Amino acid sequence: MEQLEREGRLVYSKSGMVYEKRYLDDSKGVAVQDWWDDISMLRGIHASGERLGYPTQKPEALLERIIKASSNEGDVVLDPFCGCGTAVAAAQNLKRRWIGIDITHLAVGLIKQRLHDKFGDAIKGTYAVHGEPTDIAGARRLAEDDKFQFEAWALSLVGARHAGQVRRGADQGIDGRLYFHDDKSGKTKQIILSVKGGHVTASQVRDLRGVIEREKAEIGVFITLENATKPMLKEAAQAGFYKSPYFERKFPRLQIFTIEQLLNGEVIQHPRMLETTFKKAPKAKTEAAENLALPLG
Repeated sequence: MEQLEREGRLVYSKSGMVYEKRYLDDSKGVAVQDWWDDISMLRGIHASGERLGYPTQKPEALLERIIKASSNEGDVVLDPFCGCGTAVAAAQNLKRRWIGIDITHLAVGLIKQRLHDKFGDAIKGTYAVHGEPTDIAGARRLAEDDKFQFEAWALSLVGARHAGQVRRGADQGIDGRLYFHDDKSGKTKQIILSVKGGHVTASQVRDLRGVIEREKAEIGVFITLENATKPMLKEAAQAGFYKSPYFERKFPRLQIFTIEQLLNGEVIQHPRMLETTFKKAPKAKTEAAENLALPLG
């Protein structure tokens, strides 16, 4: 009592009763129960900066709690149906090693973009992707096996999201989109992408020109597994140029890339003031882009 008195931790009531002052940080609190109602759902477009538009996305705080409760730093976290990669991002942030598995190239492309947005360029060298085509032969096999997944994979080579999301359906001549800003007005401008895995013709390039006009897009990109013919290149050249109000140079309004060119590192020509293909994942608050890769046998 004398010690508490010296520390100013006693309160005297009017009745003469003495009470001890207790602060919240002195108490361990109540252990987490089996009903978690303190983590908000990702509901509504303005509910959270985390929301990426993936239909089954979970809050990162939820996965962080699960991972913290069931593992230690350096342990391995496995998510065999990883979707948009919330468990993967949480594990990386908490300095766990991780394995993520998903059947769709759409999900894999989104996860790679999410890791880059959250941890920066340094993250790229800390993980490996298995099962993606790495050459033309692999690209051909994927195109033959599943057209939708081939399109999603091809779009991921340029950082674009598949217009069909996770559902197949009528694409109205649009397989993917990229967005960018190139002036101070804040107006979002777009690049329309079309992907072809089979025989290609000049009429398909002409069709893309029509889609660009219909959508009022600034640039169109035609991605093909086969080499472009001279009539295709002529059709693209006739589309003219997009002149950015912020940059002095002009950009071809319709560009054709083969899968081989993209695998070799060629990139779409467009203003790079600010790109907004995906809704971006928030930056990590910790320096968690270190190499936590699993040893490969």
